[in-house]
Amino acid sequence: MWQCPKCERKFKNAGQHHFCGKISTIDEYIADQDESVRPLLQKIREHIRSAAPEAIEKISWQMPTFWQGENLIHFAAFKKHIGIFPGDMTGAPFLDRLAAYHTSKGTIQFPLDKPLDFELIADITRWRVTNAVTRNQRAGQSA
Repeated sequence: MWQCPKCERKFKNAGQHHFCGKISTIDEYIADQDESVRPLLQKIREHIRSAAPEAIEKISWQMPTFWQGENLIHFAAFKKHIGIFPGDMTGAPFLDRLAAYHTSKGTIQFPLDKPLDFELIADITRWRVTNAVTRNQRAGQSA
């Protein structure tokens, strides 16, 4: 067990990368990451922003998040991959394009040792926006 001398949080791994304190913006999150991954995170952010221009940027679950009536998509840097968290992808039209990646319920891992498919991330985001808008319209009509 390792304890950070600055924030006193305890971790299983010695020298565990973490943010001391609370991250409040996506800029802070990106700035706190390893220098080699920052440009990738910024490019992911730009592609998500382009695909969801009305979404609000925030931090949720300590991850960069885009919100439009609900959480659309989160992303986060890890040691060997970047995780994209769009939630349930049942029926998504792009599922065949995910075959090259490790996925689990609501999660896609993009390995850092391979080129990132930014267009796939944008397509996932556009799909999430469409679903969120439809779901929120239905909820508003039934209220």
